[in-house]
Amino acid sequence: MAQVISDQRDIDFVVHEILQAQTLAELSDDYADFNKKTIDMVIKEAKNLAIKELLPINKEGDQTGCTFEKGKVTTPPSFKRAFDLFNEGEWLAPTEDPQWGGQGMPFTVAAATAEYFNGANYPFMMYCSLTQGAGHLVEQFGTQEQKETYLKNMCTGKWTGTMLLTEPGAGSDVGALTTKAIPNGDGTYNIVGEKIFISGGEHDLTENIIHPVLARIEGAPAGTKGISLFLVPKFRVKKDGSIGEFNDVICTGIEHKMGIHGNSTCSMSLGSKGNCVGTLIGEENKGMKAMFLMMNLARILVGVQGFGCATAAYMYALDYARNRIQGRDLTQIMNPDAPAVPIFRHPDVRRQLMVMKSNVEAMRTLIYYIHYCIDMARYAPTDEEKTKYHGFVEVLTPIAKGYVTDRAFEVCSQGMQVYGGYGFIEEYPMAQLLRDVRITMIYEGTNGIQAMDLLGRKLGLNKGKPVMDLFGEMQAIIAQAKDIPALEKSAAKVEEVVNKLAEVAIHMGTTAMSPKVLAAFANAHPFQDATGDTIFAWMLLWRGVTAAQKLEKAKKKDVPFYQGVIKSLSFYVQTVLPITLGRFAALLNTSAVAVEIEDNMFPN
Repeated sequence: MAQVISDQRDIDFVVHEILQAQTLAELSDDYADFNKKTIDMVIKEAKNLAIKELLPINKEGDQTGCTFEKGKVTTPPSFKRAFDLFNEGEWLAPTEDPQWGGQGMPFTVAAATAEYFNGANYPFMMYCSLTQGAGHLVEQFGTQEQKETYLKNMCTGKWTGTMLLTEPGAGSDVGALTTKAIPNGDGTYNIVGEKIFISGGEHDLTENIIHPVLARIEGAPAGTKGISLFLVPKFRVKKDGSIGEFNDVICTGIEHKMGIHGNSTCSMSLGSKGNCVGTLIGEENKGMKAMFLMMNLARILVGVQGFGCATAAYMYALDYARNRIQGRDLTQIMNPDAPAVPIFRHPDVRRQLMVMKSNVEAMRTLIYYIHYCIDMARYAPTDEEKTKYHGFVEVLTPIAKGYVTDRAFEVCSQGMQVYGGYGFIEEYPMAQLLRDVRITMIYEGTNGIQAMDLLGRKLGLNKGKPVMDLFGEMQAIIAQAKDIPALEKSAAKVEEVVNKLAEVAIHMGTTAMSPKVLAAFANAHPFQDATGDTIFAWMLLWRGVTAAQKLEKAKKKDVPFYQGVIKSLSFYVQTVLPITLGRFAALLNTSAVAVEIEDNMFPN
């Protein structure tokens, strides 16, 4: 039977052979129980839940969607049972402290479980993932009273959480928000405002929904400097922990969307009757600092969502291509008696599958590596190493969110192409995957914003040290690959691209601080593309080095897998990196046409 969602062998390869996640148990008592056997058991259980429970209801979620009536949202009928099963397995907060109901597992291991869950049904998973993010925010910045009131209920899925940032008049310009927080004199605040595009803002899965809300205290400075963060429950919570009165948090409607129909995207009204009460999280006017913790985790999550769609699309396309009989082998095209063959044999279809294979494998390795860096930022043996890995997370986040989701959309599009006309029909999975994945390029900061973050903040972060450290990691893998005859040519091309990226990064950073700043930022997204190409090449080379080393003593059944890993590297180096060098040439030219063209030169 064909695999669905993900390639289990490749997951094992990244978790155990590249990142050696089992060694994390040696770094901290917190991870002491997570040996190889435990890690494999956790991933297997996640896989089973994803395939047996979440995947079968994905189509229903898409077709039925959410309904809205008189301020209430009803989710697809099958979601409630799945949500209860998910929480019975304690999957909602896998990395959180067990004292609050989490599993305390390494982020590296949680990445593998998230791949299966999001690949199976990421619209469903949004209710869970946002709750985890909101809970993490409470754990990091909440008072002891807030933690005791909310955290265990959120980590166990009794209550869910959201993130209320966006407003109708502000959009991505969070500093322009108008939601007000009026002190009540007792440590609480009256919250008044409107929020839009709130994922899971209202639903019927839990008795309470906890909303972290950005608002401005009366008299606070304008812009992001005057924003504070508040915890606003749908229903107030009594001192004994029971549910109290309704907190004047009203859903005024849900969006009718292109995709992710199973998740409610809500417009929310806070305090329309003057009775919405919230409590401050963290310090006054420091709300963006706290919210960025959740946003950065959410941005990595969006990369996981995009990747989940991409890996599912690849596995579906691969199975379809192997079983769809159509056309003769190209070498037998003139033979009228030649039998029809699976489209898997046609060169262009194989090219499409190789595009999908190489991108999905690079995505998986990058996503898992970022989660590994989160683990190491917590538990590396020295403070210097912790700082280094934290820097890697910072620099790679816009790539994980922006570049990965750009490529994920392309992978899903390639998957639809493999299916041909059937891919465009809703009875087959590709149409939904392509619709669902598209939002990942937009929310949690559009990919253009991610590119601006990469250019404007991450290049110069800590005087450029994290970027230089990252180049050091790349060069170390290149040096290893050069010593392996089968990888020499690939290593040379990756080295050429890495060196060129260093040159272009200096050029782009310098240009961004010059009078040509607008031209620099007009090229921020192309720069993100070229950077992402290079990082994917590094990931694939790392995989190639590991596979080549393993091949020497590989069991017969593993030889094709390791050879396939090296073929992915070769394909990417030969077909993508020449284009990447072209991207670099364009970036060094730094076209200013987009910002120089006069407004009246566009059609009226």
